[in-house]
Amino acid sequence: MKIPMKKFNEKLVVITGGTSGIGLSTAQAFLDAGAEVWITGRNAAKLDAAAQGLNNAKLKTVVSDTSTLEGIARLREAVAASGRSVDVLFLNAAIATFTAIAETTEADFDAQFNTNVKGAYFTLQQLLPHLTDAASVIFTSSTNATAAALGSSVYSATKGALNKIAQVAANELASRKIRVNVVSPGPTETPGLDYAVPNEAKGYLASITALQRLAQPTEIAQVVLFLASEDASFISGTEIIADGGLLNFATK
Repeated sequence: MKIPMKKFNEKLVVITGGTSGIGLSTAQAFLDAGAEVWITGRNAAKLDAAAQGLNNAKLKTVVSDTSTLEGIARLREAVAASGRSVDVLFLNAAIATFTAIAETTEADFDAQFNTNVKGAYFTLQQLLPHLTDAASVIFTSSTNATAAALGSSVYSATKGALNKIAQVAANELASRKIRVNVVSPGPTETPGLDYAVPNEAKGYLASITALQRLAQPTEIAQVVLFLASEDASFISGTEIIADGGLLNFATK
């Protein structure tokens, strides 16, 4: 569904990993819907480029490497200094490396768990005091949390961990009326996909979806906006799979 213009007017949205792909598209969608949006990234130049592209006075960038507690502290301190409370927290920062178990290095393992799991977990923890009651928290997971694709053992494990963290968080935060949900995209046309798989693999990834194409990041952004909106006011502890029918199609 298309979220009406200005539906998020006067809302503060924080997006980790907002310099490209799903994070950047979601930032644009929230800005279009009237929100004030903060995006984070570990690279100042990429954040500047994203800000120039979005070109909106309601955008703020924060250099924060959420794979480290020090980086997360920078985001927490920036939010605290602003005196604002966060209405929507979109935990989107992630990296992916696909290797067979026999070839996976400790560095690859640690990098993915530090960014994808530790980063999301402690960002949520550190921003809890700054979330409004009835805030919306959304994790970016993946169909890889359910599938068992060759070479995806570490990445899939990180996303499976996020799904369980989100379920527990939904229960723990329910007393504050904070809703916690997960969006699990299928293969999506992003710079992250370009980095993770060779170009020739994209055709194969499209072919294993029922819709026979890759998702566009703008499509995933609309799912995030729905989960963050009052239209999803009775949805918590839930995973929405936006995969073009991949998981069902793969087992037909």
